[in-house]
This record gives sequence, structure tokens and C-alpha cells, in this order.
Amino acid sequence: MTHTIDDVLRASAAWVWFPRGSEQQRSHLQLVRYPTRFGGGVRGSQVDSDADAATVVEHAIDRTRAWDESELRFWTNASDRPDLEAELRKRGAEHIDTVAVFASRIDSATIDSAASDVPPEARAEVVRTLEQVREVDAINVPVWKQQPLDDECLRIELDEITSAYDAGTQVRVLARLSADGEAVSTGGCTIVDGFARLWGAATIEQARGRGAYRAVLVERLRQSAARGATTALVKGRTATSAPILARAGFTKYGEERCYLVRA
Repeated sequence: MTHTIDDVLRASAAWVWFPRGSEQQRSHLQLVRYPTRFGGGVRGSQVDSDADAATVVEHAIDRTRAWDESELRFWTNASDRPDLEAELRKRGAEHIDTVAVFASRIDSATIDSAASDVPPEARAEVVRTLEQVREVDAINVPVWKQQPLDDECLRIELDEITSAYDAGTQVRVLARLSADGEAVSTGGCTIVDGFARLWGAATIEQARGRGAYRAVLVERLRQSAARGATTALVKGRTATSAPILARAGFTKYGEERCYLVRA
């Protein structure tokens, strides 16, 4: 399947994450209340409303307060209707993050091009064991400032990872900087309608710039191709992964910006 530019933009707009234990509401826009483990607060996205921007923002703030949360993080998208950015800035919202939306065909040429940028000491592997899940958590906790998983949650995480892997819908990857070294980078991919959504990439600070993220990227492309995905979609931060994605042949289709509202 060949995806068009419109397909890519629609797929980007449709992409939202619901962490385990979260709450969500869909009215005017998509609102997700994150559990404490992920820092709490509310994430907003996917605006689709006949109301004006002020009404939509007020609704989002009211819902945030009703959930007893004090922070609303809203991610913009070119498909938002109406566009909320001017209203958010008017209310003093802080622009805190920007990601570039990238996509690329998944074929042997793309994978080979990305692989050529991976140093020999960077090795990637698919997560299939409890110890690997523990290693993923050890990376995610400092990078994303999360709370660590307890033993029960680690086992639940493993069950979810292996079930999705066996179903062919999702893969989690780890990378090391030597064959028997410490795991330093991780990332996942989810297959949806022929797209491979590449998400959750994280590399511990002392290992950055040494090829671990690139190894994770290549392995996710390989795993996605094996599961029938024809287009990779990823949202890369401009200061970190975006330059690597551009070198790997990904095309930039736009940007999404995050605004923080104190509710």
C-alpha cells in the first residue's frame, strides 16, 4: 500500500496514547488524564468542534479542574478545528515542546540506509522477557521522569508486550552498546492500517550520540516491515531525534507544538 500525504497527515492527527490506568473524555477535543506514574496532569489533542476556540479551551480547563488536576498540556495539529494556538497564547499558555512529524516508506532501501548509520557496537534486540522489561523501565524512569514499575506492574507490562508481539500489532526494542553491555536505549512501534507508529524512544543521557537510538530505529523498521507496515510515522524532537530521522531518509510533514496551561 502506498500512503499519500493526506494519509500521513490523517494518521498523525489520529495518533493518541492512552496509558494504562488513564481516564479520557472526548467532547470538542480528546482529553486524557495521565496516571501519577506518568506525572499526572491532562493531555489534550484532536480538536474537532463547531464551538469557537475560547469555548473549547474553557471546556478543557474545566475538565482538568474537575479531575483535580492543575496542568493541561495541549498538542496542536494541522487538522485541529478550530485552531487553538492563538487562544492558548492569549491566556498565557507556555510553549514547552515541539516535535516534527516525519514519515518514510518502509522498504529495503530505507532500512539499509538507516542501518548504514549504526556503529558496530550498537546492538538492538526485541523485548520478550521480564528482565528486558525491567531494563526498559530503568531507561524510561530517568528519561521521562516516571515512577518505576513495581514487580506486579512489570509482569503486567510483560504480558501486554508479549501479547501484542504475538498478535503482530506491537513491538518493543532495546539497544546496548556492546553484545553483553547495559541496555541504554529503547523504543516501540505499533502497526495501524499499514502505518508503523514509532514511539517512546528514549536513551539514557550518558549514552547519547553513540548510535543506540539509531539501532533502535532500524530494528523497529525491520520488525514493522515483517508485520506488513509500508509507511513509518514518527514524531521526533527537533533537538534530538529529528536530525537522525532526516539522515535516515525520513521526510518532514509538519510540526506539532505543546502548550502548558495552568488550570
